[in-house]
Amino acid sequence: MKNHIQFLFLSHILFIIISSCSAASCYDTGNFTSNSTYANNRYQILSSLASNVSSNGGFFTTSIGLEPNKIYALGLCRGDSNTESCFGCVNSTSQELMAECPNQKEALSWGGDPECLVRYANHSFFGILKFDPSDAGYNNSDISSDFSDFAQIWDVLMDRMIDRASSGTSKLKYATGEARVNNLLFQDIYALVQCTPDLSPTDCSNCQRANIAHYQWFDSPRQGGYVFRPNCIFRWGSYRFYNASASPPPVNVNGLADDGSIEPGTIAAIVVPTITLFAFVVAITCIILKRRRKKRDQEVEIADEVDSAKSLQFDFATIRIATDNFSAANKLGQGGFGAVYKGKLPDGQLVAVKRLSRHSNQGEVEFKNEVLMTKLQHRNLVRLLGFCFAGNERLLIYEFVPNSSLDHFIFDQTNPTILNWEIRYRIIWGIARGLLYLHEDSRLRIIHRDLKASNILLDEEMNPKISDFGMARLFAMDQIQDNTNRVVGTFGYMAPEYVLHGHFSAKSDVYSFGVLVLEIISGRKISHSVYGEEAEDLLTYAWKNWNGGTALKLADSILSVGSRSDEMMRCINIGLLCVQENVSRRPTMASVVQMLSSSKVSLAAPLRPAFFRGTSVVSEASTSLTKTNQSKSEASITELVPR
Repeated sequence: MKNHIQFLFLSHILFIIISSCSAASCYDTGNFTSNSTYANNRYQILSSLASNVSSNGGFFTTSIGLEPNKIYALGLCRGDSNTESCFGCVNSTSQELMAECPNQKEALSWGGDPECLVRYANHSFFGILKFDPSDAGYNNSDISSDFSDFAQIWDVLMDRMIDRASSGTSKLKYATGEARVNNLLFQDIYALVQCTPDLSPTDCSNCQRANIAHYQWFDSPRQGGYVFRPNCIFRWGSYRFYNASASPPPVNVNGLADDGSIEPGTIAAIVVPTITLFAFVVAITCIILKRRRKKRDQEVEIADEVDSAKSLQFDFATIRIATDNFSAANKLGQGGFGAVYKGKLPDGQLVAVKRLSRHSNQGEVEFKNEVLMTKLQHRNLVRLLGFCFAGNERLLIYEFVPNSSLDHFIFDQTNPTILNWEIRYRIIWGIARGLLYLHEDSRLRIIHRDLKASNILLDEEMNPKISDFGMARLFAMDQIQDNTNRVVGTFGYMAPEYVLHGHFSAKSDVYSFGVLVLEIISGRKISHSVYGEEAEDLLTYAWKNWNGGTALKLADSILSVGSRSDEMMRCINIGLLCVQENVSRRPTMASVVQMLSSSKVSLAAPLRPAFFRGTSVVSEASTSLTKTNQSKSEASITELVPR
């Protein structure tokens, strides 16, 4: 028994040595030169592949660039990989692939055990079966005993695994299998098969049968081996080399346990259908009751917040004196919901007072929303000091932020104050931190719904502060999305799913943040429609240059790119990730903050952004919903500079 265990151990070590190195294949189908557009596209697509694959269930296909420099890439992780190991394998394999194939236009590499596959080319190969190039290895030791039983069990096991893998989903074509051969010293057979999910069931089956046939060429079966192809991998051995807990239930060729009793899997197959309907009904009932209870609890919590905020109420006479009876000399700006005045309290503290218009239909709603924000405390949010409720007067008292709003600096060409890149980057970082606080770290989960340059105030050190929460919505901590029949906000900043269908979520704020990032980098408004001789909106222009490898053309002409080009490129990448049309592909603000915090965090390649200008989005929205759009003159406290 001891010798048996030692032999198993040595066989395991030998197999690891044979198969742990990545197997790269650099195709002889054409080369590219260093620093070319194709080289840049390859670097971008492979650098972001790991995060895309790991965040999309272990499989991802993508492309970037324009012909003839367009590049296609695919990443696949083994079915038993967790998110961390998947990211690590694809990331290291991508780096090794670029090093081993420095100027080949097409290449692939199997990384790890193999734990992943990375492939790229200058043409689309998605869903196309390829048998070559291939790589194979095997344990040199034969099974010396009579293997007639082995061959029969082997064939049955492989057939069942191939059937399961080939009939898998569009996200996973993967199966593991186990079998016991009772008359052999090495009684267990363990195997794994996996295809790229873009293959058809027939192609997946054909690919794996070619792999299996490799081992049927031998006069006697080996004790382990592997075959890798561009679309499928196969491995087997006499020990369990895969993570069984992370894998689907393995195929087992035996229907009975060793004692002749029914296997647990067989019992489950009989019992589960009987109780499924009952469990489903119970689950749905529990979910409905839980949601009702949480909604009721949230309403109670909001009511408590309003009651506690009453201690922050100011006397109307005090505010009237502080603003010199709301004199024109103290007026800072005019918004759609009222005017904003500068004031000085008796203790000398400077404040900004928003006096809500008596004729505004939204005034009462905005007032209540803003009062609920008195508990928010973050350096990147404008602090609401209190409010005044007297007769027909509705006043909101904020901390005074001396440097006006962001749009006054990045859009006003007559402003002598130039924001260099260091300040702009700090502003982007601060806005991201403020949004993260609203979405995840505050007492109440808050969706701002009107993030734009005029709603970002700058303090004396040019640190950003998010303001104007009149349109904000409060979510329960586990709430993901809400709907509305009344769309309010500013066109260009509003996410397409909000404009078209009234759906809003934290990802709606992420979209607005992405627009804001591109505005800060370019110094151009989202509504600016002319670049050079072409009529293009900001998103179209940014996307076109990103795909063309000239992303830095987006940078404001007054900025000195120099050594900060990598940082600018990173911010452009983040901005485009945030404005992707597909809601699920936009990052969370937690991810954005992580991307901004470290240059070592790999960024995904963005997909096509949502466009408003030149599409049917605006016209379709106007017929499907009742809109209340804020124009530039409808700004609130954030509009400190008259338009």
